[in-house]
Amino acid sequence: MAPADAPLLRRYRALRRWPGGAWLFSRLVCLRAPYFASIAPRVERLAAETCEVAIRDRRAVRNHIGTVHAIALCAMAELAAGLLAEAGLPPGMRWIPKGMSVEYLAKARGRMRATAVFAEPPRVAAEGYALPVEVMVRDPAGAAVFRARIAMWVSPRPGVAARDRSSA
Repeated sequence: MAPADAPLLRRYRALRRWPGGAWLFSRLVCLRAPYFASIAPRVERLAAETCEVAIRDRRAVRNHIGTVHAIALCAMAELAAGLLAEAGLPPGMRWIPKGMSVEYLAKARGRMRATAVFAEPPRVAAEGYALPVEVMVRDPAGAAVFRARIAMWVSPRPGVAARDRSSA
């Protein structure tokens, strides 16, 4: 099974064909990981090599100065990186975030869009390894307002024989 056949990608593609499918997929993601519902994300693009998530500028995600809160941007970045990892890792591999470094580049106003990409191609391995994911958040004008580098720890799934991973 190639990453393009990942169950998450199949579900995403199936739902996107229907009116309201993107909204439904985004809600299902939040049911699986309830914390992310706090930012009301919309998964706009999901592929094995990239993920785009957007959030609206609304009172629930604003700070005391009226801009999108730093933690809402962090949550959006972590969601985009996690969806990318789930969609893009080779079969037999699993992931967990181990850390995140962030830079706030400008005030975040308006609808934010996060784009996550792997810093290097994911690979099958017999041992765990670090896989960085780069996330850039842009405002409606396309200006970068936030950048994150999320350290994913990728390791073999328990119970998956090494020969099964190597045939992927």
